[in-house]
Amino acid sequence: MQSVAAFTDTYLPTVNGVTYTIQTWRERWHRRGGRMDVVFPADDDYDPEPGEYGVRSLPFPFYEGIRIGAPRIPGAVDDVDVVHAHTPFGLGLAGLRLARRHDIPLVATYHTPTGEYAEYLSSVGAIERGVERTAERYERWFFDRADAVIVPSEDAERRLVDEVGVEAEIVVLSNGIDVERFEPVEGDDFRRRYDLGNGPLIGYTGRHGYEKRLDELVRAAADLDATLVFGGDGPARDELSALADDLGVDARFLGFLDREELPAFYSALDVFCFPSPVETQGLVALEANACGTPVVGVNEGALENTVLDGVTGYHYESGDLDGFRRGIRRALAEREELSARCLDRRDEVSVDRSVDRLAALYDRLASE
Repeated sequence: MQSVAAFTDTYLPTVNGVTYTIQTWRERWHRRGGRMDVVFPADDDYDPEPGEYGVRSLPFPFYEGIRIGAPRIPGAVDDVDVVHAHTPFGLGLAGLRLARRHDIPLVATYHTPTGEYAEYLSSVGAIERGVERTAERYERWFFDRADAVIVPSEDAERRLVDEVGVEAEIVVLSNGIDVERFEPVEGDDFRRRYDLGNGPLIGYTGRHGYEKRLDELVRAAADLDATLVFGGDGPARDELSALADDLGVDARFLGFLDREELPAFYSALDVFCFPSPVETQGLVALEANACGTPVVGVNEGALENTVLDGVTGYHYESGDLDGFRRGIRRALAEREELSARCLDRRDEVSVDRSVDRLAALYDRLASE
């Protein structure tokens, strides 16, 4: 198997979709006898394992939980066969430099549409649009220097080609779900532990960012006979809690949950709700499905394809609160049938299938 150095600007102790994907791919790569090192921004709260190399970093001032790593190359990864950049910035540039230094393949994964976060830098429309255009030009410059760009969904491919203008080879490859971890479990203990009662539960887990439009979920829940449960945390949490109080929504904020708790969280929910239009795949939706929980998600971004109407859940149009409520009520009424269909698709979304395709891509590029 090819030896790989993965460069990323987000890693432990921050828990998000990028971190989860890198961790899971790395674990499966090692299970197959391969080597996959990780270069990431060092954080005093995380003690690296063998093969993980932290570099000097500073917190990103505009987005809590993100650190900017110095674009340096640890000597321990100087002998790899393939470089995989999980960011176009900071450490992604170090990965590009390593690949060019040794004339080895550079694979890049498009995890996040950078332009969507322009509002964090300025609330002035003209400046925000300027930041978006600058981000897209930079992304085009970086990704066109990769030998292949991995995107987790067809929507992400469309964004890169039509909006960013990337001309490099693009490979649609799902991040995949660890179906050994995410499977249906008894959710009653989770309900008791967090005093969630026995009634219908709807909820979400993940980063509470403003771009996720979680206020739509709180507003939709105002007219539903269900308890709303949030796992995770982020800058929008206080405003979401205040909105729930104002609207009289029975909302519970559980904070960050250990990954070991997530299968029970998903299994305890009757419906997982996902209003975020900025996802490149929406891993938490697939995790919920793998646990047998249907998803009601916005009909934008990757969720257009991640959620299958009448199979794994239902869509609604962004901003249509009545449509959101109808989707949730329908999923609650059909929970049993939807759950069975979700479980039928577990193998299709497994991480092992994704890593099979990843290995084939590495081999092809290395041979070329």
